Amino acid sequence: MKRFEGQVVLVTGASGGLGKAIALGFGEEGATVIVHYRTREDKAEETKRAIEAAGGKASCLGFDIREKDAVEGGMRRLVQEHGRLDVLVNNAGIAADAPFVFLDAGDMEAVLRTNLMGSFHCTKAAARAMAAARRGAIVQVASLAGQHASPGQSNYSAAKGGLIAMTRTLAAELAPQGIRVNTVVPGLLDVGLGAKLDHRIVEAKRKAIPLGRLGTGEEAAQAVRFLASEAASYIIGAMLVVDGGLSL
Repeated sequence: MKRFEGQVVLVTGASGGLGKAIALGFGEEGATVIVHYRTREDKAEETKRAIEAAGGKASCLGFDIREKDAVEGGMRRLVQEHGRLDVLVNNAGIAADAPFVFLDAGDMEAVLRTNLMGSFHCTKAAARAMAAARRGAIVQVASLAGQHASPGQSNYSAAKGGLIAMTRTLAAELAPQGIRVNTVVPGLLDVGLGAKLDHRIVEAKRKAIPLGRLGTGEEAAQAVRFLASEAASYIIGAMLVVDGGLSL
C-alpha cells in the first residue's frame, strides 16, 4: 500500500516550482492532491495533469492565502468535496529582494503577508478541519534565509524566520489534538526561486555547497513527504534542513 493512500493533501503554491514537485510526489504515493493556486490556474492545471499522468488523483483549488475569508472559504470547499484533510503543505511564497536601504515598505509588507501571514491563515483553517479527526500533519516550507544572514533579503528572511519560530510553538499547541507541525528548510534548489537567480550567483553558491551541486525539487519534496508520513509520527517542531551542507 502506498504511504498516502486514501489521504487528502493540500499543497499551497503548487502551480509550479517546488510546489509542483511536492504535489507530484504526494500523488505518486497515493494521495488525492489539492493543487492550490492564486492566479496561475493554467499552471495549476498542468500540475494536475502531471499527477494524473503518473497515476495519481488531483483537483485544483484557487484562493488568495493573504486573505482570511478567502482561505476559510477555500478550506470549506475542500472539506465539503473531499470530506477530510490529512496533510497541509504551506509552500506558497514570494520574494522581492533589494538592499535594505532601498527596500520599499510595500515590498516588505507583501512578502510578510504572503510568506508568513498566508501560512498563518492556512494553518489555522486546516487545524480546525484536522482537529475534528484528531489527526493531521502540517509541513511548513521555510528557507535557509530564515536562519542565516541573506543580504538583500531582509523581508524574505524575516518572513521565513518568523515561520520557523511559529512552527515550534504551533507544534507544541497542536500536538495534543493529534496534529503534527514541522518545517522543511531547503537550501539552493534547481526549481522555484533558485532557478530564477543570476547564473553567476548560483555558481558562487554552488562552490560553497559541500556536495558541489544544487538540490532538486524532488529531494526537498522527499523531506516534506517524510515529515508528513507515519514514519515521522513522533516528530514535532523539527527543522529538516535539505541544503547539501551549505549551512554547515
